[in-house]
Amino acid sequence: MGWAAEEKDKTAERLDDSAALFHEVMSTPDKSIPQDLLNKSECIVLVPGLKKGGFVVAAKYGRGYASCRTANGQGWGPPGAVRIEGGSVGFQIGVSSTDLVLLVMNERGMKRLLTSKFTLGADASVAGGPVGRTASAQTDGMMTAEILSWSRARGVFAGVSLDGATLRNDIDENQRMYGHRWENKQVLHSGAHPPKGAAKLMSALNKYSPRKAS
Repeated sequence: MGWAAEEKDKTAERLDDSAALFHEVMSTPDKSIPQDLLNKSECIVLVPGLKKGGFVVAAKYGRGYASCRTANGQGWGPPGAVRIEGGSVGFQIGVSSTDLVLLVMNERGMKRLLTSKFTLGADASVAGGPVGRTASAQTDGMMTAEILSWSRARGVFAGVSLDGATLRNDIDENQRMYGHRWENKQVLHSGAHPPKGAAKLMSALNKYSPRKAS
């Protein structure tokens, strides 16, 4: 298998992993993202398997996908690829991989997501999100945060602060998905047809939150 084909296979696997992550989180309502917050969100970022790098302190990186609501709030738009690097993710002892979920809660946060690179906590306010069926964003930090974030390690899903982590466009991945070296501002609200490999991810997003709450 050539390098390009191998990378395409990794993209397909990562898209499936993102869909599985979201489905697994949301299929246990008592331990999931609160439904009211999900329904109010503008965009979501899913990073399956954020890796902790070797012996370098705080060297953490992951690759995943962002998707935003369509213009009318009905359904989700095509996924754009992202990389997340650095930040104090709070790995548990002995855990070498952590899944991340981020909800972008307002237009300011969405505009940050459309830039080529931004830092959580500095360019966009971020707070660890609440967990559970009826948990709501009651603290001032959660109510005003542009982005809410959660992690899952060893099956435990919890809010986590991602201050200092950097999100950037993954243009190589977008090229593999769309055949163009697009930045995410050219993908997320473009109406581009999602790649075939994203079908499971789009289905999961539309199953658990088919439309944005007004």
